[in-house]
Amino acid sequence: MFCVASLVPSPPVLVPEIGGAAGASAEGTVAGLRAAVLRAAGELAAHASRWIVVGVAEPEEGSGGGDTGRVIGSDAVGTFRGYGVDLRVGLSGVVAERVADPMLPLPALIAGWLREQVAPEVTAECRLISADASTDECLTFARQLRADLDAEPESIAVLVVGDGAATLSLKAPRYLDERAAGAQEAIDRALSTGDRQALAALDTRLCAEIEVAGRPAYQVLAGLFATDPADPDVETLYAAAPFGVAYHVSVWRPRECGGAVT
Repeated sequence: MFCVASLVPSPPVLVPEIGGAAGASAEGTVAGLRAAVLRAAGELAAHASRWIVVGVAEPEEGSGGGDTGRVIGSDAVGTFRGYGVDLRVGLSGVVAERVADPMLPLPALIAGWLREQVAPEVTAECRLISADASTDECLTFARQLRADLDAEPESIAVLVVGDGAATLSLKAPRYLDERAAGAQEAIDRALSTGDRQALAALDTRLCAEIEVAGRPAYQVLAGLFATDPADPDVETLYAAAPFGVAYHVSVWRPRECGGAVT
C-alpha cells in the first residue's frame, strides 16, 4: 500500500566524499540541501522498509517512451567512480557480495546512498522513465505504479529523483536561459502545493529547452496521486538553485494518510 513519497534532486555533491573533493565552498553550499534530502529519505524509512525509486533515464540510455518502465532490481550495486570517488552503494544490503556496475544510473546511485545513510535495512527497486516521455506516458506510468503499490499488503514508499531547470545562471551547466526563472518559479509553486493539474500541464518543449531534466519525474509524482479526491499534503524542505540548477526537496502524503509531515 502506497502512503508517502519524497522528491529529491540528484547532484552527486550530495555525497560528502564527492562534495569534499569539490572544495570547501561547494561543501558549505550543499550542507543545507543534504540535510533536507536526508530528512526526506528519513520520512520514507519511518513508514516503509521497501522503496520504489522513480528516476529519469539519461538520453543515451534510450530514446522515446520505449525505455519507460526499465526496472533496476534490489540486488543492484553501483559506484560513484564516474563522479570522482570510488564509493560503492546498493539498493539493498548486498553491496559487499556483488560487483559494482559502473553504469548504474545516477537516480539509483543517489537512492542507494540515501538508503545506506538513513535505513540500511531498506530494500529498494528503481524504475526509470525516458527523459523525453510524453505527459500521457508519465501519467500512465504513474497510474500503473500506484495500482501496483495499492495492491500490496505491505507499506511501500516512493522516492522520486529529479532536478529542475539547469539554466538559471551564467555559471549553470547549460548557461543562462532568461525564460528559466519564471518557468522554474511556476514549477516550484506547483511542487510545493501538490498541484497535480499544474504539473500535468507542464510545457514539455519548454522544459526540454531550459533543461528541466526532472520534468518526467515531476509528472509521475503528480500522477501517483491522480486517483485521490484532493491534492496531496506537501511539506517543502528545500527549494533553491545553488549552482544555477533548481533543486526541490519535499515530502508528499495523500490526505487520507494523515496529512502534513510534522
